[in-house]
Amino acid sequence: MTIKESFYADFYLAFQQQKVQLQQIIAQFAGTDVMIIGDIALDEFVSGEAERISREAPVVILRHEQTKQVPGGAGNTMYNAATLGANVCAVGRIGDDYYGDALQNCLASKKIATKGIFVHPHFTTTAKTRIAAHARQSVTQQIVRIDRKQKQPFEAQDSEKMAAFIREHSPKMKAIVCADYGDGVFNEAIISAALQHTLVIVDAQKALFRYKGATIFTPNLPEAEQAVGYFIIDEKTLLQAGKDLLALTQAKYILITRGEHGMTLFENAENEVITAHIPVFNQSKVFDVTGAGDTVTAVLAMALSVGATAWQAAVLGNLAAGIVVQTFGTATVSDVEMYAALSVI
Repeated sequence: MTIKESFYADFYLAFQQQKVQLQQIIAQFAGTDVMIIGDIALDEFVSGEAERISREAPVVILRHEQTKQVPGGAGNTMYNAATLGANVCAVGRIGDDYYGDALQNCLASKKIATKGIFVHPHFTTTAKTRIAAHARQSVTQQIVRIDRKQKQPFEAQDSEKMAAFIREHSPKMKAIVCADYGDGVFNEAIISAALQHTLVIVDAQKALFRYKGATIFTPNLPEAEQAVGYFIIDEKTLLQAGKDLLALTQAKYILITRGEHGMTLFENAENEVITAHIPVFNQSKVFDVTGAGDTVTAVLAMALSVGATAWQAAVLGNLAAGIVVQTFGTATVSDVEMYAALSVI
């Protein structure tokens, strides 16, 4: 969809005027206490060189080169926040299995506090294995993904334990993130416990109304369309969707991420809805968008927790996403990379 060029001219003027403040916000990330609740997954990347077609079947044979395991889903949000220096309190659920152990090890490597991660003996840890291939003179491309997922609702006893953990530790946190991938962590008890905090960032794939009263929501276009019940096809429907989402969620802010079209921030002011469009910084360098939304959520939470305005937080989230999409697979961003990216815009 096309946004008037005047909006972007105004954006770049404001951006240049606030570059120093944006740098100062990044400098305050280290040591920020953030609780991230959500559906944790393991992202596994198996890559190799495509050598030939099998004689047994018409399939490509890969010569294995590398297997990489990193946290996915809410785990990627945790990983991003920790990489930027946050003290992350992780809350979620995993199974007592190989992938659960791998997740625990990944999170521990970033010094993420995992006392809030509950290990359930009858739950299967969500894992997504991406098989990727390259030829001798080509870039690596994903060719198939294998998902291991079990949607199992919490038993009442386990749910209350997690809710109690959230209530006990949330007063020490600057912000709470709810990263809802629909895998069963979030129910009424968990959501109610999270919403007791004064700064709650919600990244939910569906049923946004369950988090009514949270500070800010970060739906992408399909999630926003599902919530409002109509397609967002132009500027008029985008602006209407922002207003409708604010009414639906009773939030202070809605940040709709629009892929190659950037982001649009809606603020629920006293008598009006204030809108700000934020363009993509490096559209020509996009390689893999896996996990970019998690990066936006993590940076948004950290920036808001250290006193940034919603516009400043959204700009920094957009900047960080523009960095991670240049890397194949689930990736994180550092403060050094964000400083460098700011300096060349």
